[in-house]
Amino acid sequence: MRAPRFAHSSEEELAQLLDFYRVDWRYEPRCFPIAWDRYGNVVESFTPDFYLPEFDLYLEVTVLRPRLQTRKNRKLRLLRATHPGINVKLFTRRDVERLFSRLAARSAAG
Repeated sequence: MRAPRFAHSSEEELAQLLDFYRVDWRYEPRCFPIAWDRYGNVVESFTPDFYLPEFDLYLEVTVLRPRLQTRKNRKLRLLRATHPGINVKLFTRRDVERLFSRLAARSAAG
């Protein structure tokens, strides 16, 4: 299987972390329609970054500054409203930094 082309280095780092902990993942496996025009044509969609099949969980990773996350948050709200059975979690810059710093501390101690 060919390695995916990640949109951002933070996605690649998360993929490496998931690999290290042997968590099965898929990169951008599904695109969800979230808005339609009056004729029923899809006019907006959302593709979460990762899918973790074992947890039936989609992850969206963003390292945008909080004030720039408005568009992404709006898309997540639309995704949850139009596809209520989809389990999705947003990983913000702060979430990613905390995760990596905790793991780095464990590695240094271990």
